[in-house]
Amino acid sequence: MVSVLAGLTEAEPLLAFAEPPTQEETTDLLQRIRDDLHPGQRAFVDDQTTDILGLCAGYGSGKTHAQAAKAVFLACANQGFTGCVMEPTGPLVRDIWLNDFEAFLQSYSVPYTFRASPLPEVILHLPGGDTKILCRSLESWTRIIGLNLAWVLVDEVDTVPTSVADRAFPKILGRLRAGNVRQFAAASTPEGFRWMWNTFGTEEAKERKDRKLIKMKSADNPHLPPDFIPRLEASYDPSLLAAYLQGEFTNLTTGQVYDRFDRDKHICRDLPDVSEEILRIGVDFNIGNMSAVIGVRLGNSLLLIDEVSGSQDTDALAQEIRRRYPHRRIYVYPDASGSARSTTNASLTDISILESYGFSNQSPRSNPRVTDRVASVQALLENGKGEIRLQVAAHCKRTIECLELQSYTERGEPNKETGHDHTNDALGYLVFREFSILHARAGRGTGIRLY
Repeated sequence: MVSVLAGLTEAEPLLAFAEPPTQEETTDLLQRIRDDLHPGQRAFVDDQTTDILGLCAGYGSGKTHAQAAKAVFLACANQGFTGCVMEPTGPLVRDIWLNDFEAFLQSYSVPYTFRASPLPEVILHLPGGDTKILCRSLESWTRIIGLNLAWVLVDEVDTVPTSVADRAFPKILGRLRAGNVRQFAAASTPEGFRWMWNTFGTEEAKERKDRKLIKMKSADNPHLPPDFIPRLEASYDPSLLAAYLQGEFTNLTTGQVYDRFDRDKHICRDLPDVSEEILRIGVDFNIGNMSAVIGVRLGNSLLLIDEVSGSQDTDALAQEIRRRYPHRRIYVYPDASGSARSTTNASLTDISILESYGFSNQSPRSNPRVTDRVASVQALLENGKGEIRLQVAAHCKRTIECLELQSYTERGEPNKETGHDHTNDALGYLVFREFSILHARAGRGTGIRLY
């Protein structure tokens, strides 16, 4: 067959391939496609009941083939309706997706039509009617606003800036309002703890019933050249191999900020009775995403017993803390900049709002340096003597996740783009004020440091 994409300009009309198959022929077509899939691909293609489906795949694992099969299966389940495949950028739509998808359709003799202008789309000719597949870029996701779609398939979403993917995702879900099987599916090689991790890998995501993650390893693909995996193993370090061969989430940046954190050492599953202890609460101010860690001081150690994340503003955070602990004596260790601004009320500062709920403010005059704050938490996790003085209750899942996953940027600064910084900052304010020898328990008014 001659490619319908070869030499096609945007001004050329539709080009068609054959007549629609019968329903019996379509059933046979889908079975032939399915028979050629390995188990990981088959799990991804077969699932048409999960609202939000993810596929994390190593290099060469057959992700593109699985996506092409998934597109055909979803189109056949929604005959006469429109679906959409999205690549990270416009050039990738044509250079990667359309070339691979056309080859897939031709290999299985799927009748289709391609249109390049005004935006690329593929029309499958099916017994239930022509079924359109739009081909768009995620960087221009606003172009799908106003469309009624049955399904959307996004490729390599982890290569897109997380801020773009976060804005696009809810809007895309809002367009799934047509067809018989409405589904959002994303396939990507994991690039650290980015959008795929936030959507499918976190403890919170795993508890949600509307989503599921499927993983494929490079070794799952029986058609790879025999030297493919050994070549990658010789070229990449263990972290990259975990992501690019195993399809696992792993830290791909310059290092873990709190690398002394160890679940086996620091997670506490049997909490002692601390009902008579003063609650010490570290607070990080962020409009729409207030964070707090709640702990008690036991001698020269800190036990974190609770956490709050995602509160809209300071007032909402304070209300939630008082709801949980209506009669407890509470010391707060907030971001010191909260004495000059407010996330809630123009006439009250964040710290004065906390104080209005009866919390005793322990913040210094100014925040410690980031390096001092990190060092203080690291020393509490494990100091040079091997002493472990920080324990985290097992149900503080967000705190555990943030301690494990915050990494350094290439500039050597704690990464603030992944969202793992807020809880850690709250913990840092508390730990530095209570335990750092640099602060020397100098009292709130002075902020004295020792050098």
